[in-house]
Amino acid sequence: MRLGDLIDPFAEAEGPPPQTLGRFFLWALGGSMPVLIVATIASCAAGTLEVVTAMLLGTVIDTALNSGPDRFFSQNTALIIGFIVFFLIIRPLVFGLSSAANSIVLAPNINPLVLSRLHRWTLGQAVTFFDDDFAGRIAQKQMQTARALTDVTVETINVVAFALASLVGSALLLLTIDWRIALALALWLVVYLAMIRWFMPRVRLRSGARAGARAMVSGQVVDTITNIKTVKLFAHAEHEDRAALSAMGLFRERALEFGNVAAWFRLVLMTIGGALPVLLIGGALLLWTQGLATAGNIAAAGAVAIRIAQMTGWVSFALMGIYSSVGEVEDGMRTLTPLHTLTDSPDATELTAVGAIEFDKVSFAYGRDSGGLDTVSLRIAPGEKIGIVGASGAGKSTLVALLLRLYDPEAGRVMIGGSDIRDVTQESLRRQIGMVTQETAMFNRSARDNILYGRPDATKEEMIDAAKRAEAHEFILGMQDFKGRKGYDAHLGERGVKLSGGQRQRIALARAILKNAPILVLDEATSALDSEVEAEIEKALNAVMEGKTVLAIAHRLSTISHMDRIVVLENGRIVEQGKHEDLLDKGGIYARFWNRQSGGFIGVAESEAAE
Repeated sequence: MRLGDLIDPFAEAEGPPPQTLGRFFLWALGGSMPVLIVATIASCAAGTLEVVTAMLLGTVIDTALNSGPDRFFSQNTALIIGFIVFFLIIRPLVFGLSSAANSIVLAPNINPLVLSRLHRWTLGQAVTFFDDDFAGRIAQKQMQTARALTDVTVETINVVAFALASLVGSALLLLTIDWRIALALALWLVVYLAMIRWFMPRVRLRSGARAGARAMVSGQVVDTITNIKTVKLFAHAEHEDRAALSAMGLFRERALEFGNVAAWFRLVLMTIGGALPVLLIGGALLLWTQGLATAGNIAAAGAVAIRIAQMTGWVSFALMGIYSSVGEVEDGMRTLTPLHTLTDSPDATELTAVGAIEFDKVSFAYGRDSGGLDTVSLRIAPGEKIGIVGASGAGKSTLVALLLRLYDPEAGRVMIGGSDIRDVTQESLRRQIGMVTQETAMFNRSARDNILYGRPDATKEEMIDAAKRAEAHEFILGMQDFKGRKGYDAHLGERGVKLSGGQRQRIALARAILKNAPILVLDEATSALDSEVEAEIEKALNAVMEGKTVLAIAHRLSTISHMDRIVVLENGRIVEQGKHEDLLDKGGIYARFWNRQSGGFIGVAESEAAE
């Protein structure tokens, strides 16, 4: 096993992330504690050697003075050999081990360990978690928290453990000289720690505020770039610039507040650090004048004092970084650690067989007083194909979202095969449902990866066949991205921006065809296609829909007129349902939609509210 493999960087966490700082650290670092303890011991050993260095220096000086220049080398062979072995072998090995523990074992593994655990937890959040925040801000919080927690861990071992071992060893060494010298170090340490205790909460608070402001800048910038076409179409570059500058200005103010307290912190602690050599060397000299200390004692005390004084700047800078990082961890915790609001029940089973779909008196209004669905009951037989029609805000998308269990009903239940979908795992439920939406989501990956997302274990032949059936194969072969990758290897750009709307939907159709799930949801699946391509794809869809339970949302009524049944929603309720011809004969809302269509779409006048 390599040294860098002592920690599993992608190990699963145990349970949800705690809400308190100490327990959150234990959760994030769980499984790596034995290695962290060994690394701490190595750092303490390196810190102790600093004291041994000063002690050896004092011993050599006293021995040299006692032996004289003529007899020093002849009478002190063992001391000379020990001195050489210590500086050429022992000291380099211990410091090398401590450095390897930090740079090979800890730093490369702790960050991915924490980040992977936070990312897994975030992926398990309900869609409302993502609806309420910036995508860029959430990503920034994950990266920030993992980096900050890694910095705290590594710096605590590398600096704090090292410094504490040095201080304890120094106190013991000074006790061998005179208890009053050791007392001077203790009193200095009390003042030093008091200043740290005063400054650190302020550093921590301002660091957290700075981290929050930084994340808002990321969120604002990512939001603008993600919607750059809308920005340009509405000529709002100046508006977006002002919004970004406002976020940047807030970040600058928080950074200045942090900088002020950091500057004072460094100044005060460096002044306190400079007092230590005066105390220890002056005290040793005073004792020497009274015959209570040797020249070697002066050298040892001086070496210790100067080393600790030098270390003061290093330690104060590290402590400031540690407390800054603690503030960033706390800031990240507030965003990333809320408990999942949509979870599998403890005894949830796998959904393997699909039967009838039933909405049993289902109501859902997104926590509002109105909107969504209101006491909807609907049964869809296995293999039945239904069209869902209604003006914007009627509840069509809500119906599908509840079927996919992106939300839980506020009243009633959704069942498949007689089982409440809350009693099966979310993953197994969604594996049984294929979906193509109007706003098709694409990853900035290759065309191959995007299609294989439907079924990653599919063969190349199956993937190409799905692309051909979706009328996507030909245009994919003609693609080339900015890196020169061609065909199925070409990347599609973020959210598929390099494709037309019709091309995106054809790749989405290929993905759904490849998934071959028993339930198929089509949410305006062909709305971005021209009439000729739509006609060709509808032939493929008709073949794909054979034997499947289908829910098709459409404004272009001609695309669903052949369905087994059409369900009309209005204000969250089912107001009509039946075959296309029967609904036309009835002369109700569906007939009015049909008569008002212009170019095959439900009239805008029917739109009452956004879903």
